[in-house]
Amino acid sequence: MRVSPRVAFGLLGLMALGLTLAGWLLGEVMRLQACPLCIFQRLLYLLIALLALAGVLLPGGSRFWGVLLGLTAAGGLATAAYQSWLQYLPNASMECGFGEPTLIEQIVDWFGVHWPSLFMATGFCSSRDWVFLGLSMANWSGLCFLAFLVAAGLLVVGRSERR
Repeated sequence: MRVSPRVAFGLLGLMALGLTLAGWLLGEVMRLQACPLCIFQRLLYLLIALLALAGVLLPGGSRFWGVLLGLTAAGGLATAAYQSWLQYLPNASMECGFGEPTLIEQIVDWFGVHWPSLFMATGFCSSRDWVFLGLSMANWSGLCFLAFLVAAGLLVVGRSERR
């Protein structure tokens, strides 16, 4: 059964929004302190949702939106992998938040100033405050970004095969 690109983009957008809201809600309920890398991943999920919305509203460019969505998912996967690495091999000199702010930290700080309830980063990237089935939130996020990357690849390849 083939799913139309519009439906696929719609489902991906809903999943990205759901993950964003789930991460925020989990943090609020469990009083978890999100770090700059956590917030950056949250922003990438929102960007995926926006790209998916574009894929729904502008289906003629679905290959283009799929490529952008895949690149965003790859960036999210790299960010989650880096955070996972920091969690498994904590080293204070490599911790985010020390020294000059990186571009990611500057972006997160800007969003944190404008929407603190959703984007304020107050935690440490090496903290593993929430673990489910032996995996931290960063590990789970990496798996979710991998799923988005695969889905984007299928959208792009599937679109190419139909031509």
